[in-house]
Amino acid sequence: MSEIFLSLSAENITLISFVWGTLIALVVGIVGGAIGGVIVGGKHIGNELATMMGSFYGPMATIPGTLIGLIILKLI
Repeated sequence: MSEIFLSLSAENITLISFVWGTLIALVVGIVGGAIGGVIVGGKHIGNELATMMGSFYGPMATIPGTLIGLIILKLI
């Protein structure tokens, strides 16, 4: 794990760091979407349904942004 952090700090993006970045973005998107779903729609449709919908739609915003950012960092 420390090798991945060292390669990212040295601005050396490899396939492994690309995959790790995408997986971290996926987890953060799921958690953020679930929290946002409960905050926005928990009162109206129920907390469980809002959590499921938020965790499904949350990564739809984080994954493309992360992939584009990692590709741009690789090209720089």
